[in-house]
Amino acid sequence: MNDLFSPGSLVTVAGGALTVVGAIAYATGSANLSLPTIFYGIPILLGGLALKSSELPPARRITPKEALKQEREQAPPELGKLLGDVTRWRYGQKAHLETSLEALKLWDEDNPPQLLEIEELNESDGYGLRLRFALNAVGQDRWNDKQDRLGRFFAKGMQAKLIPLDEEHLDLLLIPADHG
Repeated sequence: MNDLFSPGSLVTVAGGALTVVGAIAYATGSANLSLPTIFYGIPILLGGLALKSSELPPARRITPKEALKQEREQAPPELGKLLGDVTRWRYGQKAHLETSLEALKLWDEDNPPQLLEIEELNESDGYGLRLRFALNAVGQDRWNDKQDRLGRFFAKGMQAKLIPLDEEHLDLLLIPADHG
């Protein structure tokens, strides 16, 4: 259901509706209605289709948006930005956190890691995030090599813990460094 309400879908539906109204108005001889609706409808439809072709849906958010609001506000601001960035529609990217993964050398151009879900954590360690990745062509050994840098990369004062789930999936926990 979430795919139906993406910006690309909404623009495509609006352009399609305008085009259909324009075509019907043209067929019934209503030139005042057909010209503007076709004139605007077709480009809007094509723009919507272009958006749909380059669309990257948000990562699945496990923790409801309203939960942990106070903890999120007290956490490093980079974590809030990271959460906001991966929970919105993206266009023209192959994966969430594309530039970050490239900088960390955890990128494969043909089959990059995909962020599947994100969860906010508030345990005795403090506020943190859990990011679940499908590894694709970037193996767990490359992630393990970068573990020390991962936490510091995403936010000051954080450390990373890697939890392999199976050969193809991995959880990255970003938690406060002084509690790890």
